[in-house]
Amino acid sequence: MSTSSFDILIQGGGPVGLACAAWTLQKFPNAKITLFDRNSANDEDLASADSRGIALSHGSKLLLDTINAWPKQFAEIHRVHVSQSGRFGRALMTREELKQDALGHIIRYRDIHIALRQALRAIQAKSPHFIWEHIHKDIQGSQIQAKCIVHAEGGLFKTQEWVESGRDYDQSALVGLVEVENAEPHQAWERFTAEGPLAVLPSHYGSNILNLIWCGSPESSQHRLQLSDTEFLSELQKEFGSRIGRFLKIQDRRLYELGLNYRKEIIKENEVWIGNAAQTLHPVAGQGLNLGLRDAFLLSEKLVEVFSRSPEEQSPSDVQNALQSYAQSRKVDRTTTIGLTDFMARVFTSNLAPIVVARGLALSALQWLPPVKTALARQMMFGRR
Repeated sequence: MSTSSFDILIQGGGPVGLACAAWTLQKFPNAKITLFDRNSANDEDLASADSRGIALSHGSKLLLDTINAWPKQFAEIHRVHVSQSGRFGRALMTREELKQDALGHIIRYRDIHIALRQALRAIQAKSPHFIWEHIHKDIQGSQIQAKCIVHAEGGLFKTQEWVESGRDYDQSALVGLVEVENAEPHQAWERFTAEGPLAVLPSHYGSNILNLIWCGSPESSQHRLQLSDTEFLSELQKEFGSRIGRFLKIQDRRLYELGLNYRKEIIKENEVWIGNAAQTLHPVAGQGLNLGLRDAFLLSEKLVEVFSRSPEEQSPSDVQNALQSYAQSRKVDRTTTIGLTDFMARVFTSNLAPIVVARGLALSALQWLPPVKTALARQMMFGRR
């Protein structure tokens, strides 16, 4: 397979790769892009795929709206309650105090994926030089010939082909859907337990059916996965408490191993890495896909700057200069988001007495220092540019 006549090759048909192609083509429909996608061309094949509830920030919604890629089914977060299990310290964030329509949104991963596929197809109709290849085998480096190669084939922690820098948190996330007795609409809860964060988040199924993300040691998580529904709900109730009444039902339990992978350098000559191909984060702050979408959006701007010029106006160094500019522009947001997520993943699982006390004081201070809380919330919603 030859791609020598194309300017941009995007490897990876997940949300970040699709979004990068869509934003680039929207801004420059004549872009010569080839997209290698390991997924089937049929959306129905994804209908039973990854059903995890993924957190998308308000900033991500604004970006996806520009290409009509916002899924029809989603749940808004209007309030976030953060606390420690069995310890003092809590913080409450609301959309009113931040003057936003929503603090964030919870959407099934597969719905995001399908919405972006459909958006890209609509853009493809006006993009004469775009080729979308659905492949089922690895493409060797010698076969890849393009002026710019975008690596967007991410994957989950411990399933990735690359490991450069980061850490294994020795944690797994048990996810599922839980039915509760008395949930408030649009309310998200994050409880920090002795083994890791426990989040109960809204879903589009209704106010009393919530997304569960329960992080713990691999051994504890495997144990919880194998419990009967009744035993599992009893353990969950004990750990979470009674703030939303009784936990009534659990379904679709799955386990995901957690860790941090990140590339120190996200560009090399004419190649660039974005999304989970550049960094894989702990879900504690719900920032992984949001960071990846910001990668894709800003990279598309740099690519359009180069390839919208006529071939006579382009020089061999233009792509490398554009990628260097991209890497520099992403440095602050990327470093801040990776650092903040890593800090929270480690500090909020420590049981050392001084850290436990400091954690409670920090949550209390966050509640009573609105400027600090606002700055943190805005980082989560929009990132740093």
